[in-house]
Amino acid sequence: MILRLHHAQITIPPGEETRCRRFYCDLLGLREIAKPSALNERGGFWLELGDVQIHVGTEENVDRSASKAHLAYEVDDLARWRARLEEHNTKLIEGISIPGFERFEFRDPFGNRVEFLQRSK
Repeated sequence: MILRLHHAQITIPPGEETRCRRFYCDLLGLREIAKPSALNERGGFWLELGDVQIHVGTEENVDRSASKAHLAYEVDDLARWRARLEEHNTKLIEGISIPGFERFEFRDPFGNRVEFLQRSK
């Protein structure tokens, strides 16, 4: 039996950890957690959101902008996030409407697709 989602992984180019931390930790507010020392040589770092981890790994020669794969984050104030991301020159993509949610998408600085959604009021 599957109990829950433990973690998901996204990738960035090797050597881009500092820029990635600025985006995910400073701009989005995700919390970095300790990565096991046995994995440090691989690059990247780990984040935590509630009881789910997001592992940021490194990978070369990947066209992330060609993929539909993404993480979706439920937020409590979609309009505020829209404004914050636009202030930081993030190009937003309007998502196809789905029942019960308002949403939009964007690409992180490395091409990873990200979705923000909020339950409709």
